[in-house]
Amino acid sequence: MNYWLMKSEPEAYSITDLKRDRTTLWDGVRNYQARNFLRSMQPDDLAFFYHSNTTPPGIVGLMRVVQANVLDPTQFDSSSKYYDPKSTPTSPRWQTVEVEFVELFAEIIALDRLRQQFAPEELQVVRQGNRLSVMPVPSEIAHQILQLAKS
Repeated sequence: MNYWLMKSEPEAYSITDLKRDRTTLWDGVRNYQARNFLRSMQPDDLAFFYHSNTTPPGIVGLMRVVQANVLDPTQFDSSSKYYDPKSTPTSPRWQTVEVEFVELFAEIIALDRLRQQFAPEELQVVRQGNRLSVMPVPSEIAHQILQLAKS
């Protein structure tokens, strides 16, 4: 099993939205490195749900990948802000995953706390200027984050 961190602005889609919906397609990612991480995901991988562009930003819960290598339907929808005219059904450019709700943490693990606990080499989200919306989390760091969530 692999661990990931996936960001979403709470106004766009929050952990409470996922809790209500139970599952969702993680669509609209339009960064090639993030897309490649999405392509690497497998069913049963766990992902930390990170609220970005809010005060304070941080990890708010946990979700599980239930389906991998799903075509992102927004790439074909000309009315979507994520439409990609260079992407076609025969040559799609954007894949994603379906995730399910696992847990809402009792308290946010704020970015400031993550920066106190982890070096940029250990956890990419603490790296200054990191804008990537999907990133891997090493297993040993993921276990430490899960412990932080329980404390």
